[in-house]
Parts: sequence; structure tokens; C-alpha cells
Amino acid sequence: MADRLTGNRILILETREEAQFSRLLVEQGADVLQCPMFTIQDAPDPAPIEAWIRRGIDRPFDDLVLMTGEGLRRLMTVVRRIGVEAEFIAALGQARKFTRGPKPGRALRELGLEPQVTTEKPTSEGVAELLSRYDLAGHRLGLQLYPDKDHSALIGTIEATGAEVDPVLPYVYDAKAADANILTAIDEMTAGKVDAIALTSSGQPRRLFDVAKAHGVEDRLRQGLARTTIASVGPVVTEELASHGLTPSIVPTGEAYFMKPLISAMATALRGKPPRPATNQPGGTQSK
Repeated sequence: MADRLTGNRILILETREEAQFSRLLVEQGADVLQCPMFTIQDAPDPAPIEAWIRRGIDRPFDDLVLMTGEGLRRLMTVVRRIGVEAEFIAALGQARKFTRGPKPGRALRELGLEPQVTTEKPTSEGVAELLSRYDLAGHRLGLQLYPDKDHSALIGTIEATGAEVDPVLPYVYDAKAADANILTAIDEMTAGKVDAIALTSSGQPRRLFDVAKAHGVEDRLRQGLARTTIASVGPVVTEELASHGLTPSIVPTGEAYFMKPLISAMATALRGKPPRPATNQPGGTQSK
């Protein structure tokens, strides 16, 4: 059914791969309100990334842990710029590749490669738990990180296995540029103009509250969320919501913590709501 969400205005907080999420929602008839939360930029100093790439070519890693698809794609931008694409892909092919969820696996397949192991829990804690089951003593392990998270616990867990960890952080977030978008989204929820907010990463509710506190509108945010159905993709997001005293009304069933099951759960929960006229939104947010 291609119209299961018709008449529902869904707010999504855009991060790395929300364009796909938006498309899936629109295919189900939703009026999608997109709120860019930050922009992604290359790391300001390319030298450490270039050095990591060359180390990986000169001495291919025994194991490689990819935390995000964005990270691998950003690495490949540098790889192509310095003219070592064939050598780097060949080196990646020699490593046993672990991915945090399905998104890094998709980025690997763009290079003609496959992950050997994908975490059941697409979180840093899930990665740490997975790697603790393997004998990594004496292994050189390349670790692609992502911004805005303290990865010391993950690195410490891997080092405790006896592995030599070589981390790289290929991109950064520019969050302040999107504050105005978030404030507009808060106003839309407070005005009762949003049927549901769909959260797909723990950083999204955290960012909402950080911006609201910085601008003195946390009470307005809580009022808006009280008027808006909250949908969570899985337990990591739900835990973050709980830290703010919130509980989602919609979660996927059967431990299927992905976009399509979340959309199915939303369609079921929102079925029967009276249609809402589509609206155009001024500012950084936009309806589709």
C-alpha cells in the first residue's frame, strides 16, 4: 500500500542518510518535514587521514572496523585525491571487515567488497561486544570513527584483546549552522502542525535538547513533543529519550531496528487519523 501515511505530517531530523528515509516516507504518502541538523565536512587537517591511508596500503590491516558508510566514502574521496585508489581497495580486500550495521556494508559494496561480519546491534557498544568474542591478539586493526562521540571505551575494549588499534576520523559535523532549522521545527511541533517525529539515531534527540537549552526554549520543545507522536527506530534512541524523561509511542516490532520496519510501525499506529492538508514551511525546514 503506497498511501499508508497519507495525511500525516512527519518530521525527520536529517543526518547522514535521511534522504533515503524521506523518500521511503513520501512513497507511503507522508508529508515529510525535513530539518537539517548539521552539515558534514571533511576533517580540517587531511594529513592524519592521508597518513592512515598510506599505512593501510603499506601494511594492510588484519582487521578493519567501519562505523559509518559516510566515513568510508569520505576516506575514498581522499584516496582518489592522492591517487591510490587501486592500492587502497586491494589493501581493504585483505582485511577482515567488521561493519556497524548495514550502512557501511553498502559503502563497501560500492567498491566491490563485502563485510565479513556485521554487528547485530548497530552501536559502538554493539561493536565492542562483537569484537570481544574474537581473538585479536597481535592483530593490526584499522578503526574508522565518527564525530561527536567519545570512543575511548571502544578503543580500550579493543586494545584489551591485545590488538594494535589505528583509528581515523575522516569527517566532522558543523552543527551550529543548523540551529535555526531546529528552532523552526520546535515551533512547528508546539503549534500542533506535526503528527509524528521519527528518530533514527540517538544523536537526534540529544541535539534537539542541546539546541533548545542553548536558546532557552526547552519548555517549548517539551510542549511540542507532548503534542507530537514520537517514533523511535530502536533501543539506543529509546534510551536517549528516556534520559530526557520521554517514552516513544511507536517502535518497530521484532527487534527490526531499521527504517522500513519503523515506517510500517508508524503506518499502523497513525492509521485512521484525519487527513492534514500539506503545508509549505519557511526557513531551513521544508515539506515534501
